[in-house]
Amino acid sequence: MNQGVEILRALAARAAECAADPVNAERAKLYRAVNDRHMVRPVVLLEEIPWNELAKEEALRARCTDPDFAALETYLRREIYLWEHAQADRIFRPYLPVPKAVEITSVGLNVREEERGKESGGIYSHRYENQLKDDRDLAKLRDPEVKYDHAETMRRFSKAAEAVGDILPVKLMGLETGYGLGLKTWDDVVMLMGPEQLFYELCDRPEFLHRIARRFCDIFVRLMQKVEQMGLLEADQLLIHSTPALSDDLAAGEDRSRVTLDHCWGRGLAQIFASVSKDMREEFDIEYQIEAMKPFGMVYYGCCEPLHDQIDILSRIPNLRKVSITPWADVDAAAEAMGSRYVMAWKPNPAFLLRVSENEGAIRAEIRRALAAAKRSGTSMDIVLKDISSVSGNPENLTAWERIAMEEVLAW
Repeated sequence: MNQGVEILRALAARAAECAADPVNAERAKLYRAVNDRHMVRPVVLLEEIPWNELAKEEALRARCTDPDFAALETYLRREIYLWEHAQADRIFRPYLPVPKAVEITSVGLNVREEERGKESGGIYSHRYENQLKDDRDLAKLRDPEVKYDHAETMRRFSKAAEAVGDILPVKLMGLETGYGLGLKTWDDVVMLMGPEQLFYELCDRPEFLHRIARRFCDIFVRLMQKVEQMGLLEADQLLIHSTPALSDDLAAGEDRSRVTLDHCWGRGLAQIFASVSKDMREEFDIEYQIEAMKPFGMVYYGCCEPLHDQIDILSRIPNLRKVSITPWADVDAAAEAMGSRYVMAWKPNPAFLLRVSENEGAIRAEIRRALAAAKRSGTSMDIVLKDISSVSGNPENLTAWERIAMEEVLAW
């Protein structure tokens, strides 16, 4: 037995222990209760960890030299690490996920940028070159190709199953909807145009931006139809961009031997529109989301943009179920506007992770305010600490924040 297999088998054995914990089934019920709007209590997750800062942790140090095994090793080490140090309401999957070999090509224009601070290994800055100057550039946009390599998929699966399948089941995973498979027109356009130019164009050439929005919407709709027809969608989706995805309301009772879009979450967002008016979001994004989200069973809208005062326009999106409420939003106003109609994906302030011991009072106050708002308005919610760019090099900050959050939530 080679060294890579020995390493994976040891990790798989520990993963199997974590997956066998009965708490996983209890948490799955909590996830469903939140998403189906009869919450037992809010669930808490920690996602988007600054792994670059934790690289010196012995438990996270990669040892496999085989590239296939290295990817699986990294996944297992990170999942086990969070389970042991910042578990919160995490669910440990009862299998080793192996992604199908799927390539989705570009839309014809690739980002051209100047990057600064990338050497830090964490968050860094970008300066984008404008590649969407006129209709000639718009004509360069094309539908991406979806390429599925069945032989490569089975090679990956067989290799993983042979290594650890007798310890931990191996499961092929299709494409999960979320950030990558969502209608995020303006997050994409800002990288092809630059933020300053985009804001100028919204005022100076709104018709041109509508043509851009139309093109990206059409591309997205056809792409989702294609992955559905090719049978590449994943039915067993645990999270939708860091928030719980499990639901009994999502195509409940239907045969999932062939996964269709109505079995899946749709996702929409327009983060750069945090800096434009509500009317502009409705005109340039929501109008297109209405069309694009129709086929999905449920829809999650938003990311880092504050949306507390825009629930009325978001409600126009068909099958809307969950809305992102960020640290920069007014959680009281959001809960009042959402009521029991929608699920709040509430995001605490990740800046507190820099110094948890010094910020404990502020962390508790922030969480208590959100919990009180949800209780007062009858709003189901999940609490997802994400976008953690730094823990000041101290992984104990993750553990400390998790302890505080769970104490507050369990007092619900």
